[in-house]
Amino acid sequence: MINIGHFNNLAIKQDNGMQLYLDDGKGGDILLTDKHPPKNVNIGDELKVFIYTGSDGKLLATCKKPWVQMDGVAWLKVVAIGKAGAFLDWGLPKDLLVPFAEQDYELEVNRHYLVRVYLDEHNRIAASTYLNHFLSDEAHYLKEGEQVDLIIAHKTDLGYKAVVNESYWGVLYHNEVFQTLNEGQKITGYIKKIREDKKIDLSLNQSGYTHIAPLTEQILQRLQENGGQLDMSDKSTPEVINAAFGVSKKVFKQAIGALYKARKITVTKTSISLNKE
Repeated sequence: MINIGHFNNLAIKQDNGMQLYLDDGKGGDILLTDKHPPKNVNIGDELKVFIYTGSDGKLLATCKKPWVQMDGVAWLKVVAIGKAGAFLDWGLPKDLLVPFAEQDYELEVNRHYLVRVYLDEHNRIAASTYLNHFLSDEAHYLKEGEQVDLIIAHKTDLGYKAVVNESYWGVLYHNEVFQTLNEGQKITGYIKKIREDKKIDLSLNQSGYTHIAPLTEQILQRLQENGGQLDMSDKSTPEVINAAFGVSKKVFKQAIGALYKARKITVTKTSISLNKE
């Protein structure tokens, strides 16, 4: 069965010397649209191809990888506005349509927007800016502390709203973000908390102590490179800590606390010193 909007392994059925046709498994042909099809292939050989649709709903194939697949969320650029809607560049020769009915606001050429890819009622691949129709505010199959993929959606009064694993909404709070975040940015995050209402609080740093080993090693290495002392401590500002190690103040304090308990460092109000073994 053909999986539209995803990669499929399909056998070569015809080769007319210029174009390849693939077997759809039902007696039909699917055109490989690539201008330069693979060389040194034979009838019966399988190709890994991405299946998409033409404006008439007909299945097409390409060896190219699009920037987003079916049911995915991506930050894409509008390259044209037509009678049917806005067209997005998604890495394939045929642009991705956002029908006017699927535009929550007016889209403009040369601007990027966050969209979700879906299959319309005519079995054609399209995109929508109505992310709330597809993403859930409530967490399912997620656990606190779990690493997740995030796409930054937009800034709010609380912080940043982000798409979690292309399936859920979550929030990164202002007082826990110490780096610049931009709309459409992809970043790794963690499930900080799943609230009683099932909504998701996010963090850019993993909770707990099991994750701080790499940071403790980084601190020790930095101390050794600086003659055994750093002019910062757990009293330093979150901005200073993030600029030096790329982590929150909470995680930094956990790391130096672990090093202090192991008697590897001495901590003052303004500095950290490496203890002699």
